[in-house]
Amino acid sequence: MDKERFETGLSKRKDVLGAEYVESTLAKADDFSRPFQEMMTEWCWGFGWSDETLPAKTRSMLNLSMIAALNRMHEWELHLRGALRNGVTKEEIQAILHVVAIYAGVPAGVECFRIAKRVLAEEGAA
Repeated sequence: MDKERFETGLSKRKDVLGAEYVESTLAKADDFSRPFQEMMTEWCWGFGWSDETLPAKTRSMLNLSMIAALNRMHEWELHLRGALRNGVTKEEIQAILHVVAIYAGVPAGVECFRIAKRVLAEEGAA
């Protein structure tokens, strides 16, 4: 493991997903899941998310689209909260979900809208 890339990733992961969530996830990791958590933090967050070519807001918008298309709703909700932290607006989320429904299917759009409505209310952005 590249310790510096891991630390960079850990910082970025906390910025986007929230320190409480990340610390809780890492604390729950055991011998089986810890190597995956470390690799994901180093690679996804230290390499991918720490590349400054794309602004975090743009990266969040891309992730919302891709994760919705993959129908990974638990991760989609997590990244929706991160997208709000990264400055994605309610109107932008709505526009993203229109594209999701067109290109990934209406059922994916329906589920994302259902989740978004609840999350936006919880985050005070409704």
